Formats: sequence, structure tokens, C-alpha cells
Amino acid sequence: MAANTIIEQVYEQVVKRNAGEVEFLQAVKEVLDSLGPILEKHPEYVESRILDRIVEPERQFMFRVPWQDDKGNVHVNRGFRVEFNSALGPYKGGLRFHPTVNQSILKFLGFEQVFKNSLTTLPMGGGKGGSDFDPKGKSDNEVMRFCQSFMTELCRHIGPDTDVPAGDIGVGGREIGFLFGQYKRVRNEFTGVLTGKALNWGGSLIRPEATGYGCVYFADEMLKTRGESFDGKICTVSGSGNVAQYTVEKLNQLGAKAVSLSDSSGSIYDPNGIDDEKLAFVLDLKNVRRGRIKEYADKFGVDYLEGKRPWGIKCDCAFPSATQNEINGDDAATLLKNGCTLVAEGANMPSTPEAIDQYIEKKIMYGPGKAANAGGVATSGLEMSQNSMRLSWTREEVDERLHNIMIAIHKQAYEAAEEYGEPSNLVMGANIAGFVKVADSMLDQGLV
Repeated sequence: MAANTIIEQVYEQVVKRNAGEVEFLQAVKEVLDSLGPILEKHPEYVESRILDRIVEPERQFMFRVPWQDDKGNVHVNRGFRVEFNSALGPYKGGLRFHPTVNQSILKFLGFEQVFKNSLTTLPMGGGKGGSDFDPKGKSDNEVMRFCQSFMTELCRHIGPDTDVPAGDIGVGGREIGFLFGQYKRVRNEFTGVLTGKALNWGGSLIRPEATGYGCVYFADEMLKTRGESFDGKICTVSGSGNVAQYTVEKLNQLGAKAVSLSDSSGSIYDPNGIDDEKLAFVLDLKNVRRGRIKEYADKFGVDYLEGKRPWGIKCDCAFPSATQNEINGDDAATLLKNGCTLVAEGANMPSTPEAIDQYIEKKIMYGPGKAANAGGVATSGLEMSQNSMRLSWTREEVDERLHNIMIAIHKQAYEAAEEYGEPSNLVMGANIAGFVKVADSMLDQGLV
């Protein structure tokens, strides 16, 4: 049977079993569409039904999370964990606290995480979890009570050799601290069960910076393939959390000029560039005061694009670093029309299929999220290693390891794309390179 027919049959079954899970179906289709050439070359994957197995989570669970606010009112949220694939190691993937969290979003994120973690070269499986709880506007005590209730249930399913969650949207250092404290209290053990911890109790240097730094390192490798560098490049960045903040910092270090940031209310456009002094204001605004990005526009007298994302701003390079599907087909057309020649995804699946089709058709440099934003989970893996060895590496050591991992991820994706007849198509290259390692491990381990 032809590879494309097999892929169609598998996808039809996924649609049937996961009806209405739009984000998950989008992620599965994007990977499956790349795998025709590898199935033709490796019939053993077809015979062992690797595709049918890899699109099903090994396990997933949902639980209620009751908690009490400061006024004594009781609230009930939903908690989730999707443990997708452990062929390469313990499940590894973040926890997201946001009102939009549902099973579809977490399955898409967990599925992507399988291949992303494979590309890092570190021994990590893929998973994802979270809750529809919204930490915005909550007091520290309310967030603590929620986290304690959430972890009281989650702790029975995770462990340093089983499943190691990290942070994601809505889960930063504060939340990781509360979650870890409750895990330690219930399980009576101090282990590396979470990553993204504070430095003085098991965290790793560079972890907050890792996704942003790694995305820029990956983009730098893409530029090198065309004999270019970041020097003088105008870059638009969306989001204003950790990923966006440290994307801007690394762009500054490499000679580029970042001119935008955004949040759910709108975007700022600073044509003079977000220098280190202005970035320090953003870090305080978002990480300490938890304010809105409009305050940047008010303070520095720059344009505020209310309700808009920054993709209409003329740029050389774009770094979508906020959330899924934030660049649609029209946004992509605008970016390309305005001369953008590189898109590197700091967020997970921030470009719609229509946008990706345009990147590939125009042969611009495009780094898909599962490759370009793998620096965060790679450094989480380095944190796990440090926890296991009961030691800490210096900032320089971790940054060098991160840089080398991002170079290796780009090399794997680039070479796989060339091998299978799609030079520079890093979507196909990343999907194939990530898939092969997981598929071979599943074959080695038998029918599991």
C-alpha cells in the first residue's frame, strides 16, 4: 500500500477518535504530511503500526481541582496531564494555567513535545498538562492554594523517573515553587520532579532565558546557511513573557534590532529598538508588576497597536513567541510582502497551515516550533541532569551546552530535509528527524 494512502487512513482514524479537537488534529496532520518519504524507505514502521501507536497518548487523565479564594469562596477547576510517549525517557513537558486550556490543546502540545524532545538528543519522552485556572488577578495566596490542590492529585502520577513537568503559559517561578513545595510535603522526598525551579533549591542557570536564547541560536544557524548574520536585521517579536523577553535580549547581543512586543491586549512598535534599558522595564512590568504592555508605549512614547499583533510591521525576521495560531494566512502574506525572509517560532505552533504553506512556497527561512523553540525543554533536560548528579553548572557551561544543542537540532533537520529531497524545508526535516528516533526506539522496545 502506498505511503500516502497509509497516512490518509491513519489520519481518518485520528479524526474519528478525536472529533472536534482542532488543535490536536492540526498538529497530527502537520507531522503525518511530512512522513511519506520515510515510510517508503522503512516498511518496518508500517508493519509495526508505528503511526497508529504514535498518535495515541500512552495515558491521559483529568481531575477536579477545588480551591478557596481569599474571601472564603470555593472554586472548582479542571486539571489535566497527557503522558504521550516515553520511548526515549520520562515524560517531559510543561504545565499551562490558562482559561483556554482543554484536552485538545494539551494533546497537541504533548504530541509536539514528543518530537521536540527527540530532536534535543536528550533522553526525554513527551507530555503536557495544566488547568483552565487563570492566575491573572489572583493573589499569591490564592495561587498557592490552587497549586497545592492541583499537585495533591498530580503527585501520584509524576516522579523524576516517570514524568517531569515544567512551566508554560501561566506557570512561572512562583507557581513552580508552590507546586514543588506541595509535592515535597506529600511525597516526603526532595527530587528533581519539576524543572524551572529557583536557583537556590535545584534550578538551573539560563533556564528562564533558554527558549528565547535557543530560538535565536537556531535562527542564527538558518542565516548562516545563506551566508547572513543578524547584524542590522530588523526583528518583530510577539508576546512579552519569558520567551519574548529573552529573544529580544539575545537579538540585541547578536546585533539585531527588535522593534515590537505584545500581549493579549495589543502590540507596541518601537522603531528605535527595545534596548537593554527598555527591556529591563519590560521584565519588571511583566515579571514583577504583572502589568500590560501598553505601559511601555505610554512610558517611551511609541505606537501602541490596540488589539493587534505585530505582523504588519516591516521587518527582516519575525519571532512569534506568544501562543498557537497567532500568524494566519493573511498575516503571513503581509510579512512576506513587507520583505520578511525568516520566521523562527518561539511559541508552539504559532503559524496556521495556510501561513506555513506560504513560507515554504516562497522558500524563506522557516524554523518550526518543534525545532526552533526546543531550547527551553533542552535546558530543562540539563536541569534534570544537574539534579541527578546533585551539582550545578555555571551560566557559561549551560549556555554553551544550549548553543550546541540548538546547532545539533538545526543540523539534524537540515540534513534530513536534504536526504529526503526537500532542501531547506525544515518542517519536513524536523518532523522526520524527530520521528525516526522515537520510531526506532518503539521498535526496539516491542509492542508497547
